[in-house]
Amino acid sequence: MISFASPNYAWKNQLISTFMLLIVLGVSQELYIPDELALNSRLVERLIEEGRIRNKVIIHKYLLRDLEDKLANGDDAGINALISLRTICEKVGVKLEFTGRDDYEGDVRSALRELASSLGGTIVTSDPIMAKVCEAMGISVLYAAPRGLIEIDRLFVDGVMSLHLKEGVNPRVKRGGPGNWYFEEISSMPMSREKLELIIAQLMEQVYAEYGRESFLEVNKRGATILQLRDYRVVITRPPFSDGLEVTIVKPIVRKSLVDYKLPEELLNRLVERAEGILIAGPPGMGKSTFAQALAEYYRDLRRVVKTIESPRDLQLPSDVTQYSKSASKEGELYDVLLLSRPDYTVFDEMRGPEDFEIFIDLRLAGIGMVGVIHATTPIDAIQRVANRVEIGVLPSIIDTVIFMDRGEVSKIYVLEMVVKVPMGLKKADLSRPTVLVRNFLSGEVEYELYVFGERTFIVPVERSEHPEEGRISNLVSSILGRYVRGYELRLEDGVLRLRIPQEYMKVYVKRCQRKLYRLCRELNIGLQVTSKAD
Repeated sequence: MISFASPNYAWKNQLISTFMLLIVLGVSQELYIPDELALNSRLVERLIEEGRIRNKVIIHKYLLRDLEDKLANGDDAGINALISLRTICEKVGVKLEFTGRDDYEGDVRSALRELASSLGGTIVTSDPIMAKVCEAMGISVLYAAPRGLIEIDRLFVDGVMSLHLKEGVNPRVKRGGPGNWYFEEISSMPMSREKLELIIAQLMEQVYAEYGRESFLEVNKRGATILQLRDYRVVITRPPFSDGLEVTIVKPIVRKSLVDYKLPEELLNRLVERAEGILIAGPPGMGKSTFAQALAEYYRDLRRVVKTIESPRDLQLPSDVTQYSKSASKEGELYDVLLLSRPDYTVFDEMRGPEDFEIFIDLRLAGIGMVGVIHATTPIDAIQRVANRVEIGVLPSIIDTVIFMDRGEVSKIYVLEMVVKVPMGLKKADLSRPTVLVRNFLSGEVEYELYVFGERTFIVPVERSEHPEEGRISNLVSSILGRYVRGYELRLEDGVLRLRIPQEYMKVYVKRCQRKLYRLCRELNIGLQVTSKAD
């Protein structure tokens, strides 16, 4: 069993500063101005109890207003900490005052530094950024960086994939491997808000002590912070963004080369010679990013110019592979930079929103090889997410290869090609149209067809049965009735489509579906008979 440090906190006997700023000149002035982190973590209270803070504590009214706004949004941690601080101050005879303007034009940090500079006070903080800026400005600062609360390297052993900490919840780890993991509690003591704040302060101190390519601040928004600490990705969320303070630490437990996947020789040849629009798809936690990392290194070893788009940047790649942060870029900036720098391949990990797909599509149509990582339950779902955004005729120019991951291994490979034919299930020769064939790469069999019928794009499985036409027509009918009618029965007999619809759905069928269904049957050159199940 792994346990966390004692509630007495390891920093209580060793207030340590990476910047050598434990107590900077000016402490004798005995005016102390805490920031929000020092307040929420109860650092100020403990320093008062130890006698390190005396005389007077000043709370900036702008900070008070910020705490009030958070209280209105359901986060009462700051106000509760302030109430507790007042109790401690009254107990030991330290004055607590509120001053400054609550309409300060700027952020809270700037307001606190300006107040400390004007009053000759001392900033109290566990924030390394705040401490470093105060040092640069010559402002007195008492900086306490807690250590020993959490030792990440000791936690991530024996198959631990991630650590999950949330206030009021027992600490847990996810243990196992892609597609085969379980949650395990590692302590019977629920996490407190104060302890979590101190853990965050420790992680921030470590990040800024090692700041560089491997440790950096990726995202810092109100309610959400993402850090990269060497191999560890740290995600911090706060109310009202989340329902409580939460820290999630993830480390890739598997690092593979492309050789480790034992891919067929034909696929390796395709990846080198033909594949330039690749989707790596699969459910969360199935090894998509691990495979993308291996593929990026494979292209790099072939002396291709490789770059990545990530949010956050967490692929572990050699330094000659430039990793771009989507969250740190402005609109259109990534497209311009990648178009001008002309990489052979760009790995996009992961594609989620409309803007991600637009960047992928635009760069691929501009001639850049693209590898996109995408969440999908099935490989055809991944194809459909791109197909819905482009004309069907250009789809194979954007996606030519789909690799589906399951439990850390490549489970299915699809290739896309364009032909002009009568889609299966349609009869008339004049219904010939551009059709995208989705072919199983290893077997060579076509498993899906994509085509436009009317104004809609249909993705239809190619059924290999005695009655393939009925399967095709069933899918087309389902695309019309599926949103409005449940429990209908369908069969195709002697060129007539016979439908039985539950009585309770007949009105909605007539209103929403009847006209479209008649038009479909005219196009297919078949008859239509609709009856009620109550008949």
